[in-house]
Order: sequence, then structure tokens, then C-alpha cells
Amino acid sequence: MAKEKLSVKKLEAVKGPARLSDGSGLYLVVRRPAKGQKKGTKSWSYVWVRQGRRRELGLGGYPALSLENARISAERIRTQIAEGLDPKAVRDKDSPKSFGEAADAFFAEYSKGWKHPKHKQQWERALKVLAKPLRKIRVSEITTADVLRIVKPIYDKTPETGRRLRSRIEQVLDYATAHGMRTGDNPARLNANFKILMGKGKKVERKHYAAMPYSDVPHFITKLKTKDTIPAQALVFTILTAARTGETLGATWSEIDFGDKLWSIPAQRMKAKEPHTVPLSDEVLDILKPLYDVRFSDYIFPGQQPRKPLSNMTMAMTMRRMGVSNDVATVHGFRSSFRDWAGDCTNAPREVAEAALAHRVGNTTELSYRRGDALEKRRRLMVQWSDFCARKGQEKVVQLHG
Repeated sequence: MAKEKLSVKKLEAVKGPARLSDGSGLYLVVRRPAKGQKKGTKSWSYVWVRQGRRRELGLGGYPALSLENARISAERIRTQIAEGLDPKAVRDKDSPKSFGEAADAFFAEYSKGWKHPKHKQQWERALKVLAKPLRKIRVSEITTADVLRIVKPIYDKTPETGRRLRSRIEQVLDYATAHGMRTGDNPARLNANFKILMGKGKKVERKHYAAMPYSDVPHFITKLKTKDTIPAQALVFTILTAARTGETLGATWSEIDFGDKLWSIPAQRMKAKEPHTVPLSDEVLDILKPLYDVRFSDYIFPGQQPRKPLSNMTMAMTMRRMGVSNDVATVHGFRSSFRDWAGDCTNAPREVAEAALAHRVGNTTELSYRRGDALEKRRRLMVQWSDFCARKGQEKVVQLHG
């Protein structure tokens, strides 16, 4: 294979019109941006010569078809050509025609690269349940009116779900176009006319997670420590580090530095897709060290199968069994408990408290804390939080010097 020339960074930056080569016949075709759009649509194409004639085959749109998967598709085509086959004829032989067949083919091909089970479930529900009325319609016959009939009632009730459904239908139809099942404009494309037809949708108030008052947290942790279970230990760890549920459940021993008392979470596991370092108090290390001594998994808090972490419901179920209902407090709500405590009981600058929560903050000063990490100030803050949680109350304001 020729030297690979493309990168995800380059693919994201290009605006078009352009035709970028990845080598050995694989190209990214970037079309001129439509009016009012900053970037043109992007799609993959494979070019080869057969019997002196130039042939070209569309592979799918980007980013629905990632750079990695486009290279896999290109390699498959090269194998077919080497075997004397016509890649287009091979693809068209059993090409599905209905939206349901196209959606199932799309899901089977791309879901292999989706790591999060919830992501797969959401896609499957969208394509099989929410878009069910489209499944029997030939993809070549689907109109904007058909898409609106499915999407708009959902969008009017729950805008975010409606937006995601439209986007997923659009990606399936792009896939169908790339595989020769249909031609012409995508009827689910979010152009100016589609936006007008969709309307503004219902304004939904942001849902806040129920949070335990910080004054009650020390007593709750005292009770929690009496339960000698992995979920209970994971919950104490989550509270003391002010972490998100997914960050705790996905934590591995390789992320822990016992010497420097740090937990380094890689970007791909963070909500903001930026690496985050959490200072660890002695109270947290007291949880980790015994677990490390008897570890049998790469995960700090493994599930029933060593190769998998705890279920994302285990900590919540622990709270329910302790009599704390979901409308009273949630696992995620302990981040709010921490933030309220930091604001009420310490003189920690806002940007330090926000950085401790790995929040993306906006003004110049706050962004500088994100870049500089404010690690030592956050370390003192997290130690004070652990000290507060280790006893039933602490009313005086904590001074954070330096």
C-alpha cells in the first residue's frame, strides 16, 4: 500500500472543493460548501483502471465512514480487483433497496467500530423503532415529506431526539447513495428549507441531577463504608474525586500513579475529550491500595467478568438499597454537592473548583487554569474535600493559600 497521506486532523480542516488522495486509489472528495455552510460535504471514493478504462466507486460519506474504515473498504476492493472481480458488480449483486435493508446494512458495517453499548442501542432504536414507518419504503422513493412525517412529531416533543433521528436517517441515505441504491439529493439533509419545515421545536428546560446537600455527605459516606462491596467502594471513590460515573467505571490501574498521588484520565474517556488529572487524597489511596494488592483485572472496579468494568447502574443501585431514592440524590449529583461545598466552605477561586470538575470554562483567566491545570491548588482542594467527608461536619471556611 502506498504511504498514507491523510489524517483525521486534515479531514476535519478541509473545506473544499478538493480531492485528497490517501494513496493506492483511495480519495476523499470534498464538494463546494452550500450557501450558508462553512464546509462542503465529504465522501470517500475508490479509483482504479480496468481494461484501460478509469473506474470509480463511492464508498460512503465522511465522518459516517471513518478514515480507518475507508482504508479497510479500499483494501477489500484491492483484493477483489486482484482476484479478477468487478468491485461494483460485487457490491450491486445483493444491494438492498428498502430503507430497512439499507439501515441494517449500515448498522452491521459501522456498529463494529462503536465501543459504547449505549451508542449502539440508541442507533438500533432510532433505525428500527423510531424510523419504522420508513423501513418498507424503497430508499430511491423516500422524500423530504416522508422524513418530516417521522421526525417532526418527535422533534416537537423532544428536540434533541428529533435532531439525532434526522441525522441518523441522513447518514443511512448517504450510505444508500454511496452504494448505488439511490441517486440525487439527500431528503433528510438539514438545509434551509428543511429547517423551515421543522420549525423551532419545543424549548426543553435542562434537567438537573438531584444532589445530596453537602452537609449530609459525611454521614452518608460513613454508612457507605460499612458495606464491603466493590460498588460501595467505587461510589466512595467517585464522591471523593468528584468524578463522573463513566470515568470511575472505566478507570484502570495504569492510570494511577501511587507515588505522585495522581489519577490521569485519557482524553478519549473524558466528556470534553481532553485529558484530565485528578489529585488523590490519602483517603482515596486508602481505598485503592487494598484493591491493588488483590487485583485480578486491569479495571480498578471490575464487574463479574474481569475483562469488563462494573455496570453503570451498580452505584445507583447501592444508593437505592441504602434508602436514597433517585429524586433525592443521584451519583452524578455528588459533583454538585462538591461544587456547592467548595463555593460555600472554601475560598477556592471559581476556576479552580471548575477545573476540579473538568468543566470547560470560558473566559481567559479560567481557560488559563485549564491549560495550566492548577494542579497544586486542586490537590489542596481535594484533600480538604476528603477531610470534610471523613467527618460529619466542618463549618469554618477553608483557606487555600498560594
